[in-house]
Amino acid sequence: MRANRVSEILDIPQFSYFQFGNDFTGSYDTLSYKITPGEQIKAQIWHSRLCSERAEIEEEQQYPMSEEGFRDLVCWLESKVPKKSL
Repeated sequence: MRANRVSEILDIPQFSYFQFGNDFTGSYDTLSYKITPGEQIKAQIWHSRLCSERAEIEEEQQYPMSEEGFRDLVCWLESKVPKKSL
């Protein structure tokens, strides 16, 4: 896990990582996710070990590309973690 985590549950880099245009994929138990920056910051989730390009994306959310939007995105992702896994 990262030293300066933004989530108590998920291993997600700081907002500055995304400000430089980097995508990020991760997983927790059966949940897989991808975060993609742009004019908005987007999160996609699916339940599979397949990569995002081959998986069936189950849900997607977009938030403003800002610190506040990023925090909202992280909260949304945390809400999708299976409760039995916590």
